[in-house]
Amino acid sequence: MLGSLTRRRLLSATGAAVALGGGYTAFLPRAAAQSAPREVRRIAIMTPERGTDMGWNQAGITAARAAAQRLGVQLEVAEGLGYPDIRPIMRELAANGADLIIAHASGYNNTAFEIGVERNVPVAVVDTPRKVTRPGLVVDYTLSGHEGAYIAGALAARKTRTGTLGIVVSGEPPSWNSQSHAFAQGARSVRANIPIRYAVIGPAAFSDAPGGRRVAEAVIAAGADIIFGQGNGATMGMLQAITTARATDGGQAWLIDVIGDKSQAAPNHLLTSVLWDITETIIKMVEDIRAGRFGSRRYTIGLADGSVRLLRTRHITDAEWAEVEAVKQRIVSGQVQVPYVADAAAVRALMSDVQAPAAR
Repeated sequence: MLGSLTRRRLLSATGAAVALGGGYTAFLPRAAAQSAPREVRRIAIMTPERGTDMGWNQAGITAARAAAQRLGVQLEVAEGLGYPDIRPIMRELAANGADLIIAHASGYNNTAFEIGVERNVPVAVVDTPRKVTRPGLVVDYTLSGHEGAYIAGALAARKTRTGTLGIVVSGEPPSWNSQSHAFAQGARSVRANIPIRYAVIGPAAFSDAPGGRRVAEAVIAAGADIIFGQGNGATMGMLQAITTARATDGGQAWLIDVIGDKSQAAPNHLLTSVLWDITETIIKMVEDIRAGRFGSRRYTIGLADGSVRLLRTRHITDAEWAEVEAVKQRIVSGQVQVPYVADAAAVRALMSDVQAPAAR
């Protein structure tokens, strides 16, 4: 059986649920050709946490549902998996007829490569070094909202009362690094010498809510009144810190989140969020498999097509939002360039203070 933390369902293009059998199914052979066009009738997505986190997991599942609806294909969701041996689950997804498996966690990439090759099933992996990708079969879809993070940094530099910003991350994967780098650049475009305190909860502390709270409290105590938090489940701990700790000037602290909208969880302390919509990314994956070109291009999200945008909350004034829109237009037009920098050492070099293990 798949275990109590795993909720499985098969969704038609209309969203109707169909019950699945609990046992593993025998392996079904597939055509050997990896670069030839393939039909895609069913896709699957695997996530380490449930799709209710208002972040990475929910964004992936929501986008997969929307993509399946638009493409007219079935969707199988395997959520709340954690980080066990995912081989049995991936083999079952393949045996159930998945024509694309989206392994929506950096901790899945090596195993996903192995099973994709073993079952000859197209697999999408994230935060993946070249050694675990294979064009036509196993493809990386590491995304970044760095353009939005730049705008968030500029907003934070204008909004801060203490004159110090913080960045708290649950690890240093490429997506987090590129957004941290862009946030710092955006802030420094407004205030060239603004101090930025940078702290890493752990090397892969994506679900560490207590660690998120502990580290965020330390960054607030070090002077930051606005924290750019990138954590997945760890972000819930950051929200606890934001809502209970006071900034060094005695006022409240703010959180800038990423990927999803957590304003319902902390309506009085969420300043904004760099929102992602990866629906088009999944649609492009399916189109590429059908055309026999899976792995021929890099998948991206950005401001120009609306797949990255800033969340406007009631805490942002009309004047501040007008400046947000102005910076956005300068980026979209090319007047302002926001480089994609995914190297942890380069990120740390921008910071005024670093609380993290040495970059590897």
